[in-house]
Amino acid sequence: MEQTGMDELLKKAEVLIEALPYIQQFNRKIIVVKYGGSAMSNEELQKNVIKDVTLLKLVGFKPIIVHGGGKAISKWVEKSGKEAKFVNGLRVTDEETMEIAEMVLGRVGKDLVRMVEELGVRAVSISGKDGGLLKCDKKLSDGQDIGFVGDVKAVDPKVIYDLLENDFLPIVAPIGLDDDYNTYNINADDAACAIAKAVGANKLVFLTDTEGLYRDFNDKSSFISRISVSEADKLITDGLIGGGMLPKLTNCTSAVKNGVNNVHILDGRIPHSMLLEIFTSKGIGTMIIPD
Repeated sequence: MEQTGMDELLKKAEVLIEALPYIQQFNRKIIVVKYGGSAMSNEELQKNVIKDVTLLKLVGFKPIIVHGGGKAISKWVEKSGKEAKFVNGLRVTDEETMEIAEMVLGRVGKDLVRMVEELGVRAVSISGKDGGLLKCDKKLSDGQDIGFVGDVKAVDPKVIYDLLENDFLPIVAPIGLDDDYNTYNINADDAACAIAKAVGANKLVFLTDTEGLYRDFNDKSSFISRISVSEADKLITDGLIGGGMLPKLTNCTSAVKNGVNNVHILDGRIPHSMLLEIFTSKGIGTMIIPD
């Protein structure tokens, strides 16, 4: 064999050896992956994410996918002749929009199941309505009623535990019920955080459209690869975090304070970012850890 070919094989072996301690450490541990954004709308990235999650399952993790579908929902809302409206980043959801959202999220979930099953892993698509998984109240936006938008108040993870116990990969759409059994659309970040806390996940991973966390987003040298909960809270109280990252970081710190060991914010646009973060010593995103 030529030396170049041997060097390539040795590099592959080194990658596997570097991953080994992480595989041992997280064997049989639950990892919740919040999946959405650009990684979901790009077919090639979508396949890469599903390959990553499937690999995690095959090497001994217990992954749970919580998926969004915002861009697809907006597309179908517009096709119905309505205009997609948002207040503070939350979709204004009347009864018709709720029906569209549930239909679209259901289809997204089944598409993800198909992709996972093609890779030899059994998967089941559910929503937060199934088994009473997600109970919610109406969520207001600065006191404004924005329709059927839910705020998670309770999680009953039995249906997820049952699926994990029977070797299925659960794929969850962020839809819940209130006490009167009305259907509500839930922000996927909120749903993922609530589920991670309820199942005592070892890791919660947010696949986003940004590289991670910055002290100053306009200064790329201020990237934060690792930060404690108290340090993250200080960034929030000091007003250094804004836009869509603010509620995401708040969810992250809440998850760690409620028993999730680590939370990762990763750029879902980078192929295999999840594997690079979990199975290498340096990682590529931001990890929030307990104090």
